[in-house]
Amino acid sequence: MKNLLGIKAFAFDIDGVATDGGVFCNSDGDLLRTYDAKDGFAIRMAVMHGFPVAVITGGSSESIRKRMVTSGVLPEDVFLHCRDKREQFAIFCQRYNLKPQEVMFFGDDIPDLDLIIASGCGVCPADAVPEVREAADWVTEHKGGKGCLREGIETTLKAQGKWDFDPVLYKKKF
Repeated sequence: MKNLLGIKAFAFDIDGVATDGGVFCNSDGDLLRTYDAKDGFAIRMAVMHGFPVAVITGGSSESIRKRMVTSGVLPEDVFLHCRDKREQFAIFCQRYNLKPQEVMFFGDDIPDLDLIIASGCGVCPADAVPEVREAADWVTEHKGGKGCLREGIETTLKAQGKWDFDPVLYKKKF
């Protein structure tokens, strides 16, 4: 695994990473997903410790944005309906003056391959497609939507001595 001490930001796909890839469609055509609360807490811990966080997904449902904002991701850092994720990744890096090697990117499928390779640490869940598992720097023990974000973020923050919970700051921020 690449050096976690140089990671300054996190970015991830939604379907198959923050969720298990299952999608429900309601009568209005909105696609609904389920998320792991422990992943959401890890995102909040990253944000509390000053890490920029981005969502770069092919999904286009506004419910994604709403869920990620409640986890602490800034609305402008939720990139929906991405067909070439490199563009949004470049915007995110530029916005925070980051080099790609300073970002940990989580992806699970073919559209994520470029960012798995370009990022400082490409991470995928245990159930990612074979091509992504082969290209990733780190294959988590957890499956998508079942704690893979928590595993990667928590491990990184612990390596940097930043996995400490401040209830006062947490209450203030969230």
